[in-house]
Amino acid sequence: MSFSDLGLLPELLRAVADKGYDSPSPIQQQAIPAVLAGRDVLAGAQTGTGKTAGFVLPILQRLAADQGHGTNRAPRALVLTPTRELAAQVAQSARDYGKHMQLRTYQVFGGVSINPQISALRAGCDILVATPGRLLDLAQQRLVDLSKSQRWVLDEADRMLDMGFINDIRKIIKLLPQKRQNLMFSATYSDDIRVLAERLLHDPLSIQVAPRNAPIELVEQRAYRVPKEQKRHLLVHLIQEGQWRQVLIFTRTKHGANRLTQQLEGAGIQAAAIHGNKSQAARVKALDMFKRGQITALVATEVAARGLDIKELPQVVNYELPNVPEDYVHRIGRTGRAGAAGEAISLVSSDESGFMRDIERVLRRSIPILPTPVFKIVESAQPAAHADRGSGERARPQGQHRQQHAQGRDARRAPAAGSGTRSFGRQ
Repeated sequence: MSFSDLGLLPELLRAVADKGYDSPSPIQQQAIPAVLAGRDVLAGAQTGTGKTAGFVLPILQRLAADQGHGTNRAPRALVLTPTRELAAQVAQSARDYGKHMQLRTYQVFGGVSINPQISALRAGCDILVATPGRLLDLAQQRLVDLSKSQRWVLDEADRMLDMGFINDIRKIIKLLPQKRQNLMFSATYSDDIRVLAERLLHDPLSIQVAPRNAPIELVEQRAYRVPKEQKRHLLVHLIQEGQWRQVLIFTRTKHGANRLTQQLEGAGIQAAAIHGNKSQAARVKALDMFKRGQITALVATEVAARGLDIKELPQVVNYELPNVPEDYVHRIGRTGRAGAAGEAISLVSSDESGFMRDIERVLRRSIPILPTPVFKIVESAQPAAHADRGSGERARPQGQHRQQHAQGRDARRAPAAGSGTRSFGRQ
């Protein structure tokens, strides 16, 4: 099947060809005709399967068909996303696919000044992509009119629920016209999503192109068991020995992301952190440097698990396992995209065994645990040593390393000649 078989306009087919796509993905094959026909859709699709184009392309076509029905500046389609990164990505996709059409797309989200967004909304747009908080701020100030948004997309619906946006979603729905087309796209297809769909969608076409909660099959998953305090040393070993050029690393906390970034830089690995406490400008800069290959490691919290579109990302590392097992699916979905192979590696400490079992239960499969390789435990000077002071570890001069027992009791003992490595094997 080709995109032309889906009934898309020539302008959209040109834009698709410009992006180098020649055949639609399974989710696009099913979603595009349904959206063009005006049906509500509930779609469950793995991350990286092209679901954004699955709703953007037909929405653009329907907006183009309605273009002569007035010149109101209010947005005629609303896409709601959980994160800033995803909002920016969806908006850019709409601009790319609609570049041969006279349609305007704009995005609004927090973390940046609201004034340029107010000016842009006054100028008007056809598609508005937004995060819930900033959209409600604008609506409460009567700076955005959603009463003409006859097409509404809830993107990454499962993540919306995980992040506690259900009340915001209800408030936003009240601002939309009662008669509208509703599209709900989600990486996982949980019971909570089905309940939400029953409340929001009218006779929806249900599409599921992947096994329930299953990650992309092209992602090779493996894990290493390693003591928590030695994770960063193993990570440095994997990056250096594997000659990795681009790796996305997930931590559970913002502080942990900052600390690990400092430690990687102390080991000579170019790194940057991205999380909710970073300004939007800092997040955009870090992501841009990562995409350009100017840094090797991008250390992120869950905020980056959705919406990061990085072509051919080879490695994702779970430095800390997520305590919500479905988040594991979204994390590793950053690799293995668009048919490319990827590798997802988890560093599992003894206190995370329960998280691992929960993840395997969701996946309905076990994750292979490989023998832990021999690696050096190297204490670096600034900035890593400075970052370690709060953890109770003793700072050491750069280049000096120590040998530990598995329990770390001999941390203060001076290393013998030729020591400094240890193989932990399977634990």
